[in-house]
Amino acid sequence: MMPRSFNACKAKVHNRGIPSEAFLNELIDWCKQAPDEIFARNDRTDIYSQVFNELGPWEDLTHRKAAMLEVLRVLGGFESSWDWNEGRDVTNPNSNTSCTEEAGIFQCSGDSMSFSTSLKELLKSASGKTDCDTFRSVSKSNHRFAIEYCARLLRFTTDHHGPVKHKEINPWLRRDAVAEFRRFLSTQ
Repeated sequence: MMPRSFNACKAKVHNRGIPSEAFLNELIDWCKQAPDEIFARNDRTDIYSQVFNELGPWEDLTHRKAAMLEVLRVLGGFESSWDWNEGRDVTNPNSNTSCTEEAGIFQCSGDSMSFSTSLKELLKSASGKTDCDTFRSVSKSNHRFAIEYCARLLRFTTDHHGPVKHKEINPWLRRDAVAEFRRFLSTQ
């Protein structure tokens, strides 16, 4: 595979800087092998509803995949400045138990597994366990798990991540980055 040359995907996100090429490549590589069900239409109000004005209307599955990658690109910046090992959000007073403590690049917490048994099953398939301490550890060490978990979670709720819930990420989402992701997803 030829190296990918990023332009729009390297756009600055708020005051967080720009994502690394390694992170962008991991997003694309994960997406190329991810189950289509993660991106398929559903009847829920989900991330695709939340970012429709900025990135829609959805033309096809590849467009939906590219939009999800753009959301994850921006959310990773907002939540951790793209730090896979980011720990607990010390400004969150509710982050005070092993299950409410955030972990990793997307700052998901173990209590989010309550949104769907499929989220707990994803952790079990990645680690053999489903407890919150394991969740935090795997969220930091297993990048593919962290990406897929967050993508799946965003299909169940837009309330788990403050920057999504409050639409703080929306002004930073870029149609040209989605187009760039689409090109990479369409090539070998």
